[in-house]
Amino acid sequence: MMKALWVAKTGLEAQDTRMSVVSNNLANANTTGFKQDRAVFEDLLYQTVRQPGGATTQQSDMPTGLMLGTGVRVAATEKNHAQGNMQQTGNALDVAIDGRGYFEIQMADGSLAYSRDGSFKLSAQGELVTAQGFLLQPPVNVPDGAQSVTIAADGTVSAKLADQAQPLEIGRITLTDFVNPAGLQPRGGNLYAETAASGPPQQGTPGLDGLGSLAQGALEASNVNIVEELVSMIETQRAYEMNSKAVSAADDMLRFVNQQL
Repeated sequence: MMKALWVAKTGLEAQDTRMSVVSNNLANANTTGFKQDRAVFEDLLYQTVRQPGGATTQQSDMPTGLMLGTGVRVAATEKNHAQGNMQQTGNALDVAIDGRGYFEIQMADGSLAYSRDGSFKLSAQGELVTAQGFLLQPPVNVPDGAQSVTIAADGTVSAKLADQAQPLEIGRITLTDFVNPAGLQPRGGNLYAETAASGPPQQGTPGLDGLGSLAQGALEASNVNIVEELVSMIETQRAYEMNSKAVSAADDMLRFVNQQL
């Protein structure tokens, strides 16, 4: 019975973690560029009482054996980097990525982070920055008095100045990709950090070499499916209830032994 209590306890912990993941997905259903998380489970070590294939007689072997599981744990949380829906905003500084790739962002300490959130703003110096004020890399500086800003699908940024008939190219937005985007480390603020699992960053021109193209005046919505998350929440709740009932059943069995024997 003590083994049953321990196994049920690991199930309660695992389902509690899964509920936290589902809750975070639902909380970020309207977060620009957010990618859905998924809890990955794995069973724990088995206690081998009788080895499969062990000899029962000189002429016969045990076909299955006897092995007792010791529970479950959450081995990882995995990001689903599938494309989110495009939401038209009409804002000239909003940029969505249609396909693979991330914007490269320079943090306050000089380190680099990566984001799918293209809701850029202008700093006091006319530079494109994130909502937190972090610089887009490579830098794009919009001249003072620019009447309009145009961002092409290949990342070319041009501005229309009052005293010039032709738009002036003022910079170029590049994209960065990774061999294993699921290995990126979420760090909050719609930002990811490079890890050994993600592989090194590979910078390129939007629309080339497998990178996505840019869409001005749009943002990528969260790829969280609310209906799917609600179903997962119900499944998690039921699994948690079943594990709690296993705890109660094991406790009743122990009480019976204590009272009757």
